[in-house]
Amino acid sequence: MMRSTSAPSTVGVYGGGRMGAGIAHAFLLAGADVRIVETSDDTVRAARERVEGSVANAERRGKLPAPATELLSRLVVTTDRTPLGACALVIEAVPEDPDLKRRVLRDVEEVAADAVLATNTSSLSIDDLARELARPERFVGLHFFNPVPASELVEVVVGTKTSRDLVADAQTWVTALGKTAITVSDSPGFASSRLGVALALEAMRMLEEGVASAEDIDTAMTLGYKHPLGPLKTTDVVGLDVRLAIAEHLARELGARFEPPRILRELVAAGHLGRKTGRGFYDW
Repeated sequence: MMRSTSAPSTVGVYGGGRMGAGIAHAFLLAGADVRIVETSDDTVRAARERVEGSVANAERRGKLPAPATELLSRLVVTTDRTPLGACALVIEAVPEDPDLKRRVLRDVEEVAADAVLATNTSSLSIDDLARELARPERFVGLHFFNPVPASELVEVVVGTKTSRDLVADAQTWVTALGKTAITVSDSPGFASSRLGVALALEAMRMLEEGVASAEDIDTAMTLGYKHPLGPLKTTDVVGLDVRLAIAEHLARELGARFEPPRILRELVAAGHLGRKTGRGFYDW
């Protein structure tokens, strides 16, 4: 495999939700042509609006290397998978459903035979997602963080069949995005989700037990430990439904210490998913 020295020139993103749009923004900043694939005309429009809004906001803050119009001229958003065939890298960014992710990855492999495939999963097994791929050695985890353009970290997650050369290339791509790569083996929750969820679940238990208010629990971590956000507010930003799904997965894999607290299940059941719905542990 030829070693890369910069971000791939053409990148595909399958899924234009918040994370997919952020990943697209990051690669546009690095000079790549980006192809987002979505499932309907409505989701195509929504995905384009997300990227355009994100790029426009960055331009207002003076964070773009070129005019927004120049970056956006390199963006295509479509329901057609065919443009993925020209991509050197395709990143899957659909919801955390293993069956859905495996189906998408199989479909992408069919139309992008020469591309490296990556998943943005935050907790699912890379080996499990790769089990139906014809070329698992060309598959890697690239776990980006929300909001992607401003975040500084990407986890490069290595499956048992991932090529060592691909790992080195992935680290280089992350550097080309202006971010820092950490490399972790395929294990439940990787490094970041496992640690972040453990802290958040304990904060939820403390809230249930009346130890302190959500605000004071978070302040203990922001002022006491210099975290940029407390664990409960972070959960609101990530999405309570997302955190619940990860916690359930980790509980199955690692045991009862990751069992979701009652308060998390109740809030999700009530539709209070955090910032995206206007209410979680905080009112937004």
